Amino acid sequence: MSANPQLNADGSLRHLLSIEGLPRSLLMHILDAAEGFVSINEQEVRKVPLLRGKAIFNLFFEPSTRTRTTFEIAAKRLSADVINLNISASSQSKGETLLDTVDNLTAMQADMFVVRHAQSGAAHMIARHVAPHIHVVNAGDGRHAHPTQGLLDMFTIRRYKGEFHNLRVAIVGDVLHSRVARSQIHALTTLGVPEVRVIAPRTLLPSGVDQMGVQVYHDLAQGLRDVDVVIILRLQNERMRGARLPSPQEYFKYYGLTAEKLAHARPDAIVMHPGPMNRGVEIDSAVADGGQSVILPQVTYGIAVRMAVMSMLAGN
Repeated sequence: MSANPQLNADGSLRHLLSIEGLPRSLLMHILDAAEGFVSINEQEVRKVPLLRGKAIFNLFFEPSTRTRTTFEIAAKRLSADVINLNISASSQSKGETLLDTVDNLTAMQADMFVVRHAQSGAAHMIARHVAPHIHVVNAGDGRHAHPTQGLLDMFTIRRYKGEFHNLRVAIVGDVLHSRVARSQIHALTTLGVPEVRVIAPRTLLPSGVDQMGVQVYHDLAQGLRDVDVVIILRLQNERMRGARLPSPQEYFKYYGLTAEKLAHARPDAIVMHPGPMNRGVEIDSAVADGGQSVILPQVTYGIAVRMAVMSMLAGN
């Protein structure tokens, strides 16, 4: 067995739980595989038989429209049988434990679990528990990780910027509560981006964030100077304990991305957002819908990236 629980002994992917610890070559392999699936998604018949006969269970213990839907579309385009479970409304309310739920679904011949859970580490726990032939994809756990979002963001950056080794990337906003930001930082540094900046008020930064290989800024205009990519994070009000911000209006004044503030970045800088957006809080509508925004292409590419991940897992 590999020392990394996500990898088989030969270095191939067994589960996708976190970007942290995955080698650059494997990340590039996923991005390259996704390129092929983009072209499939542009065809009239958008189906390939790679996962025919496989049963994929979407276990979402937290509400999610975009992530759950793109996983479902990706699995169906690979010809898998997809079962969506809104767990919060079923077994969990009856007191059934997470692993009991997984065991019952395994008895129904599950081949893969796509898991979103409010507790950090939930997907790892399931991955340790399941039989060797079953694969687990982490679709977001607590504040910890959201690896497919990180990968689709890297795919989007590569599509628009070509290379990683000459970029400046700024991540703006609620880094403290964001599993997406952690996955993005691990991916960007692993792929060789030389300068990753985080821009946020002190109350929305985790302690020790500077040890993750990023430069910390508290002033938006200063942090955006000459960057190639601007990633805006959603304010995670549902995860905040106590008042970390004076008001949404105050936040927008200092950290909301407007055309005026975006002008500090490079003229060809792209603007990204993992969604869903709080317009007028993190980002102005003129920027979200403007010529530098690639927010909707991110969603499209998310299908191709998730197809790549699931096909690689099912092939092992």
